[in-house]
Amino acid sequence: MGEPGFVRNRGDKEAHARFPLGRAFACAGCGIRHAFATQRNMRIHAAVAVAAVVLGVVLGIDAPSWAAVVLCIAGVMAAECANTAIEAVVDLVTDDYAELARVAKDCAAGAVYLMAIGAVAVGAIVYGARALALLGL
Repeated sequence: MGEPGFVRNRGDKEAHARFPLGRAFACAGCGIRHAFATQRNMRIHAAVAVAAVVLGVVLGIDAPSWAAVVLCIAGVMAAECANTAIEAVVDLVTDDYAELARVAKDCAAGAVYLMAIGAVAVGAIVYGARALALLGL
């Protein structure tokens, strides 16, 4: 059942030997590539991430600010991957309209939205004062 190497019982050491760590990382990479290939919002997040990195270089932000920016980028993208996974599972379970399916999808999207709002707030804190100073304000 499933693809070769699929591990059902994570406590089974023999199963772990058949599913090496490198394969686990490859599967994670496939998931990230799938999210980029199929989710418009993931590509938007990536474009905003590139802009945030460029702005950080231009404004010369310090190491703690870089840490905050990197964590926000990773958090938003991870939330989008989780949202994609939840939507896929819901779609796997039912093709019909179901109120609980709507709730699951809306809550998953809401999690991404909350993370993105937090990232914007961090961006305002990290970049705001430096940008205003650069503009002479």
